Amino acid sequence: MSLLWVVLGFVMLVIGGEYLVRSSVALSFKFNISKMVIGMTVVSFATSAPELLVSLQAALKGSPAIAINNVIGSNIANIGLVLGITAMVGTIVVDKSFYKVNWPAMMVFSLGVYYFLGNDDMLTALEGGVLFIGLILFLVYLIKGVKNDKDLEDIDATLAIVSNFKILIWLLIGATALYYGSEWLVYGAREIALSIGVSEAVIGVSLIAVGTSVPELAASVIAAAKKEKAISLGNLIGSNIFNIGSVLGLTALVKPIPVTEPKILSNDIVWMLAFAVVLLPMVFIKKRFEITRVKGFLLVLAYSVFILLVFASGKI
Repeated sequence: MSLLWVVLGFVMLVIGGEYLVRSSVALSFKFNISKMVIGMTVVSFATSAPELLVSLQAALKGSPAIAINNVIGSNIANIGLVLGITAMVGTIVVDKSFYKVNWPAMMVFSLGVYYFLGNDDMLTALEGGVLFIGLILFLVYLIKGVKNDKDLEDIDATLAIVSNFKILIWLLIGATALYYGSEWLVYGAREIALSIGVSEAVIGVSLIAVGTSVPELAASVIAAAKKEKAISLGNLIGSNIFNIGSVLGLTALVKPIPVTEPKILSNDIVWMLAFAVVLLPMVFIKKRFEITRVKGFLLVLAYSVFILLVFASGKI
């Protein structure tokens, strides 16, 4: 029965994420927002909504390890699994904004949350506020910096002509599906952790993280298949920043998140930093400014090793 709740939760998160992305992008067109800003902010926030709902549910229901490792695991999955698979679908061309703006911002947020958690084994409301304000400042810089860029790939332009009524319906469907999906997923995952004898941290960094990364995987693979490479890479980096700044930031503002399992700091978050760091040299070695199919395969392979090691060392 626990597995059924998890599957139903995943399905609802996929449905909710899809409708939230559609409605958010359509709404953005109404306000004449730049396509790159839509990719880096609106799409990223919408695809981070499952992580936000799941982390909030976990924190409020007394599962802080799931709340933290949902984000850590999702950030690892976004690079190792989602970016890897996307690159295997088609080589991703990397523009200069990646190493000038997006990657440095992701590293600042990643190192920041590592420091906050390691400082006192707690992500306090104040620290959550700092992360969230940092996200807002990053978005302001982003919007001012790229709104006039003419060399960016398009996203689905048909969403520009969607009626306001349809946007409202999509928003309602997305919000409802995300709420129930997150509740069912957290409940089912906790029961599975108890039944198979692994910690909630292991379930959070693996099963739940992959589930909440499904919207990123769908959005990025579709963008890559349509040759919209700037959007697929921008979406992933933006989503990792949003996961830390908004998901952990807002969750900590609602309820401070304690680190209840030592491996979160000694192992899981180290893997998150490693996957983030390796992206930079990967862009510059062998076929510069491209994430090729071979590089994508290596990312997926590294992610597979990570998952195997997590379960091998995760028994209670």
